[in-house]
Amino acid sequence: MPVEVLVQKAREARAETIVLTDINNSTAIPVFVDECNKNSIKPVGGIEFRNGNDLCYIGIARNNKGMQELNDFLSNLNFENKPVPFPAPRFSESYIIYPLNNVPSSRGLFDNERIGVRPAELNRLISMPGKRNQMVALHPITFSDKEDIFIHRNFRAVDNNILLSHLKDSYCAGEDEFFRDKNDDILSNHKDLKDNTLSLLNDCSLNFDLKGLKNKKLYSASRNDDRMLLEKLAWDGMIYRYGKNNTEAKKRIKHELEIIDKLGFSSYFLITWDIVRYSMARGFYHIGRGSGANSVVAYCLKITNVDPIDLNLYFERFINPKRSSPPDFDIDYSWKERDEVIDYIFRRYGYRHTALLGTINTFRGKSIVRELGKVHGLPKEEIDALINNPSEANRNDITETIFNIGLKITDFPNMRSIHAGGILISEEPITCYTALDMPPKGFPTTQWDMYTAEEIGFEKLDILSQRGIGHIKETAELVLHNRGIDVDVHAIQKFKKDEKVKAYLRDGETKGCFYVESPGMRGLLKKLKCDNYTTLVAASSIIRPGVARSGMMKQYIFRFHNPDKFEYLHPIMKEQLSETFGVMVYQEDVLKICHHFAGLDLADADTLRRAMSGKYRSKQEMQRIVDRFFSLCRERGYDEKLINEVWRQIESFAGYSFSKAHSASYAVESFQSLYLKAHYPLEFMVGVINNFGGFYRTWVYVHEARRYGATIMLPCVNKSVYKTTIYGADIYLGFIHIISLESKIAMSIEEIRKAQGPYSGLEDFVARVNPGLEQLILLIKAGAFRFTGKTKAVLLWEAHMILNRAKHEETKPLFTPAVKNFTLPQLEHGKVEDFYDEVELFGFPVTMSWFDVLETSFRGEVTARNLCSYTGRKIRMVGHLVTVKYIKTIKNDWMNFGCFIDEEGSFFDTVHFAQSLNNYPFKGSGTYLLLGKVVEDFGFPSLEVEKMAKLPVKGDSRY
Repeated sequence: MPVEVLVQKAREARAETIVLTDINNSTAIPVFVDECNKNSIKPVGGIEFRNGNDLCYIGIARNNKGMQELNDFLSNLNFENKPVPFPAPRFSESYIIYPLNNVPSSRGLFDNERIGVRPAELNRLISMPGKRNQMVALHPITFSDKEDIFIHRNFRAVDNNILLSHLKDSYCAGEDEFFRDKNDDILSNHKDLKDNTLSLLNDCSLNFDLKGLKNKKLYSASRNDDRMLLEKLAWDGMIYRYGKNNTEAKKRIKHELEIIDKLGFSSYFLITWDIVRYSMARGFYHIGRGSGANSVVAYCLKITNVDPIDLNLYFERFINPKRSSPPDFDIDYSWKERDEVIDYIFRRYGYRHTALLGTINTFRGKSIVRELGKVHGLPKEEIDALINNPSEANRNDITETIFNIGLKITDFPNMRSIHAGGILISEEPITCYTALDMPPKGFPTTQWDMYTAEEIGFEKLDILSQRGIGHIKETAELVLHNRGIDVDVHAIQKFKKDEKVKAYLRDGETKGCFYVESPGMRGLLKKLKCDNYTTLVAASSIIRPGVARSGMMKQYIFRFHNPDKFEYLHPIMKEQLSETFGVMVYQEDVLKICHHFAGLDLADADTLRRAMSGKYRSKQEMQRIVDRFFSLCRERGYDEKLINEVWRQIESFAGYSFSKAHSASYAVESFQSLYLKAHYPLEFMVGVINNFGGFYRTWVYVHEARRYGATIMLPCVNKSVYKTTIYGADIYLGFIHIISLESKIAMSIEEIRKAQGPYSGLEDFVARVNPGLEQLILLIKAGAFRFTGKTKAVLLWEAHMILNRAKHEETKPLFTPAVKNFTLPQLEHGKVEDFYDEVELFGFPVTMSWFDVLETSFRGEVTARNLCSYTGRKIRMVGHLVTVKYIKTIKNDWMNFGCFIDEEGSFFDTVHFAQSLNNYPFKGSGTYLLLGKVVEDFGFPSLEVEKMAKLPVKGDSRY
């Protein structure tokens, strides 16, 4: 039962006090206390401790300190990965209830320990007169109605990973675990038991302050010290960012500092500054993004790199006097450095007061059918068929049961996990509010999620990771090593004015660049002829699905090029959205329209915006604000058609929108990537390859490096390192790219070479590295010994002979046999064989292209660079598939957008409508012949495909 249902059932049963004791967790306690208080029921908290299916005992907290005591006990068990000990240790502020069938025999009961007697066990009390004073009534509640029992049994089978038919009764709750009416007094003949129970309950109470802030209140010794320190840092930072005499900056800083101090958020800014200061001292790059970039103070503290004055970002989107919860900073780090930053936070602010934020994964979609299918005994093939084609699969009583239960358990909790980057830094120990898990990540993690955290007064600090930062930093290091140039990647103002960067943006030459490399984004940049920071900030938001789905992306592009050829929906829309041509592009635009058009106050408007983006859980509150939006619009006399259109735009857009500050932060990182690609393309592509992150697969970035003039070299045991490296214009692929090569061997090749010098040949390599035959064969087939001048076939023969000889030498013969000399016949090995070796070992060809192995010599009538010249004409093109995007049409049919490269290495885009796709579907990776019409949209050409066929390739003659 959800907590709300549980409390409602208790109210219907006229319960005055109820105790919540979930199994091995206290996830629901804060929400439970709040619901009980709303319904005038006294809440008591606790935890039921189990080892698997075996109930050890139940802990019931006498007060908040007792709840912390139980949370600490469970957390320590989780940290040490230990089972629940039996009997229980002594607790000072909690009661322990043992089940009647599992009372400790090794010692007597402590004064805080009781024996729980269930209704069905009351008749056993006749034979146990001596312990009656230590007994209490125990009546667990699990079900709201009879239908819940079967659902519960399915869950228990899933949890135990067994067939439903193998489920034991002891694995499940008792079938009498329903609420009883207050008048149904089963203890009427057991006054002592009743008195003991009431006495225990009367001694227990639990309360949470759900309104006060729970984050760490102070950074320094006092609130006043925090205020003065923040002022000092902000004014010093202003000189660095704006100079000494910027009037607007002074005005904004003074205004922000007043609000920050008034709302008590100085410590939050200082803690974030402290984290950023540490990471910068370590040489780590970071990106501060999200609504925090609306703050000039955050900009001056180097938390963010977005200038709010330059972009006219208003501080009230981040913090306003009506906002009771703290602000929310998102700080991105490289995936390689993020854990070190998190480790610093835990060590700096203490493990008792710091925790990662948990999440709760729920049952949804395919996972429901798969889990229920297993417990109902369906074979994997039938489960797959049910998931892939539910309408065509074999349907029977079992499958109908699965689908019926599946509908009922959708969104039920499944398992606890970790939030992508949320961290809480608490004033009180975290266990005052929750027990903690210890996932493999190695940091304490809350059992409840971000919604509960917010409801009880926490605001998370997001320490996130992304690979874009990693490739920026690595590129700068490669440029210094390869060219001796020390690049300042933080010179954003310089990058914004760089003509080469502007040209790359305009031409969509952005592959590998953070957030602007996808086919859709490259197309948008070309359509907008984007060559400046402001337009890129807008593009970073309108590329989001909500804007495209509402049709407003196309509207924005048209209005961008034709500012005098459209009409605003209403004068207020022109007044508030003139910067974006009447289109809601940013989250702030939703706030503006809700506030200025409808008349919602800023607090309600922000709640609506957050609810639509999935960051607010109360559906009732959401509906209240939606109803108020419509009623206020009607009060203002707006036409119903106008109201509905404005709401349609808000609704379709808000769930996918960025804040303007968020888009601006992404655009800063995009400019950093673009500058590096424009001026140091080879080092940049190596940086992207080595960080294994981006829209495309590795082969696309290797191809892009070659397009910019690099010579791509296969791995070499005397030149390559674990990751890809560069010497001048020669890029040597790293050993990490050889599929199935063990990382230990791959890393030792470089380490041994550095310590002892280059390898003289195959035999020397085997003697020093001792790779084993299988690993040696992988290296030979990958071309890593080509410096010897021998063919792969010869090297493979030698590898077998060397390793076989080494085996025989382990046992010395009594008489040394005569040495035999073998002469190998001429062994042939062609380029096509190399092609197949490379595809097998790397996933892509290196010494040849995909086009080199086609059986046909036809390469298309038109190349991608000439596509615009053929607008409106039907043509044939040949392209190797890069990526496919799947989209559902209004009619619920599938259509595709494809991306290909031609023989010259240039990219082109295709559109595949449903009718064409049904007759000519994609058939996996490969090179395709495409027939279609060239269409153009704001200067961006694409091919509307009518027919396509995957082209045959030359076979591997060895097989």
